[in-house]
Amino acid sequence: MADGYAAAAGPLHLVKLAVGAGSFEELRRFRAERLAERGASWVYTRNRPRREAEVLAGGSLYWVIRGQIRARQRVSGFLAKRNDSGRAYCLIETEPEVVPTLWRPFRPFQGWRYLLPADAPPDATGGASIGDEPAPEAMLRELRELGLI
Repeated sequence: MADGYAAAAGPLHLVKLAVGAGSFEELRRFRAERLAERGASWVYTRNRPRREAEVLAGGSLYWVIRGQIRARQRVSGFLAKRNDSGRAYCLIETEPEVVPTLWRPFRPFQGWRYLLPADAPPDATGGASIGDEPAPEAMLRELRELGLI
């Protein structure tokens, strides 16, 4: 394919800005509130991904918080909808669990973008978490500045 994606490399992902969230915990809280309100976990977007089969092959929606990919949710489906005035939009259905990832810089953008498997950060495990919780942001920032992670 034109962007170098190969099916054998793994599932294609999406990346989206977590508007209004300043931390992983805030995003997790926002997503839990939306789940409680709606009874389902989904994200509104105007444009439906054309490569949806590649994303549904195990892809995730990665969340950008303050210029860094910080979390992900597994994508479980896409629903095409129309609003009252007939304009098309899409709901990206996600699994409810919000998983912390290792931080990765990502420039601001509007809407969503595809994220190749090679560019997706791994889940935060081991040194990036303390017990079941992600390590404190200040600690991670300092370790990054020191070049230790």
